[in-house]
Formats: sequence, C-alpha cells, structure tokens
Amino acid sequence: MLRVLKSAPFVCQYVAKPAFSALLPVHGSACLSVAARPLTRISHGRGHEALGGSFAVQAVRHYARPSRRKKAPPSQLDDLSPATLKKDYAEVPLLNTADDLIKRLLSLELGSHKDRLKVKEQQLVEKVRRDDHDRSSTEVKVALLTARIRNYQEHMHKHPKVRLVRGRRATSHCFSHRRHRDKANKRRMLMAIDRRKKHLKYLRRTRHDAFELVCQQLGITYTLPPPYYRTLTKRWMAKKAFCTKVFEVIQRRRAKEKEARKEAAAAATVVQEAAEQDEDARGTAA
Repeated sequence: MLRVLKSAPFVCQYVAKPAFSALLPVHGSACLSVAARPLTRISHGRGHEALGGSFAVQAVRHYARPSRRKKAPPSQLDDLSPATLKKDYAEVPLLNTADDLIKRLLSLELGSHKDRLKVKEQQLVEKVRRDDHDRSSTEVKVALLTARIRNYQEHMHKHPKVRLVRGRRATSHCFSHRRHRDKANKRRMLMAIDRRKKHLKYLRRTRHDAFELVCQQLGITYTLPPPYYRTLTKRWMAKKAFCTKVFEVIQRRRAKEKEARKEAAAAATVVQEAAEQDEDARGTAA
C-alpha cells in the first residue's frame, strides 16, 4: 500500500532505488511525476528514523513528451529472398540435387549480414557490367561502392549517436559512460562516397551513355560539384574584393596605356605620310 508523507520534507534527502512511477495531471500541459521508491538511507542527523521497508512519494514537475524516434528507412537487403543461396555456393551444380536441409544451411535464411551484402553487391554488378567476365571496370567499381555506401548509411541511421565504450581504468564488469560517436564507419562512408564521385566524374567525361545507364540502374542522383570548395569567410571575402578591385584598376590603366600607344602610332603614321608627300612634291618640282 502506498503511503504519502506530506509533512516529511526530509524525504527527498534519501537515496532510493526506483520501484514504480505514475503521471498525474496538473494545470495546463504540465504533469506531475510521482515515483514511489523504497528509502534506504537515514537522514542527515535530524533524528528521523530510517524507513527501511516503507515507500515515499517524490513529486517532480516536468513536461511529459513522448519519445520521437525516426522510422528506419527501408533496407537495401529487404528484397533478398531467404531461399537465395549464398554467393560462394550459387554456381555449384551439385546443389541442384542436394537435400533441402543442405540448401537451407547454405541459403540466406541462416546466413549472416555479410553474406546478404555479398549477394546484393553481385546483383548490382550484374545490372551494369559490360560482359559476364567484367570484374574491374569503372561501372563495376561504382556498383560495389554503392552497395557499401548504402550499408554504411543504414548502420549510421540505426546507431546514430551513442554507444558505451570501455574506459581505460574501468574494470572488466564496468563501462564508462563517455559519449562516443561512431566516427570510424562515418569516415569509411565518406571515403567511399569520394571514390565513387571520382569514378562517376571519369565515366561522365569519357563515356556519357554508360554514365547515364549506371545512374539509372543504381538509382544514383549525380549533382555537379560546386566551382569552389573553399569556405566563405569574412577574411576571404574581403581579400577577394580587394584583389578584384586591384585587378580592375590595373586593367583600366593598361587600357589607357594601350589607347595612348594607338594614338601615338596613329600620329607617327600621319607625320610619316606627310613627310613622304613633301618628298614627292619636291621631287616633282625638281
């Protein structure tokens, strides 16, 4: 039976283990969280007796908001049939006459995630390869990297932020509560994206029809890279404006010098023509 102690201000000073909790409505959208906990520690020298087996109510005002979890996107491995054989055993002719139990043991139903990923890579490669023996073309490399990138994306969405990491000084049964993001897999994903971007850029420059086919078959949306990768800072923008202004001043100065040279050349031509005409006139007079 729950016993509420209204006239016991020292209740909150006890260290207790959670037993159960309930939410009671209060004014507005707030609510009252009532947690019944067994008290296990005596108060600090106030003469109160320890309530070992009893319960007390601790009220905390807060807002009860339901946890909002993002829905997991559909995985690229969802369309694989459990009866599909693993990649290493798919082309073995003896399995056509083998027992159903053996086929089940060598199928994806009892396979690991790695086995499913290999089958998915093989399916993507078959869509874009040039012939049956193509294993190292640019299209095959793009297909393999696409399967790995999607696998990394699913992993990062499933494990977004935190995991417990064993501390240096922690014992074998204790884990430290440091927050650790999965930076290793994120780094591998970014490196794979950069490699695929280079292959697509080369394929777009050399064989545009194959580039369009690969993007269509693999569902890749290719966006042109920006002209500048530099981060726009105030210092860089001020320097860019100053350099542009200096360039314009130099161009105007060079244009004036060019016009002056043209005018001088035209004047020299006029003088030379006048001198030639004078010489011709003197020759005819003589």
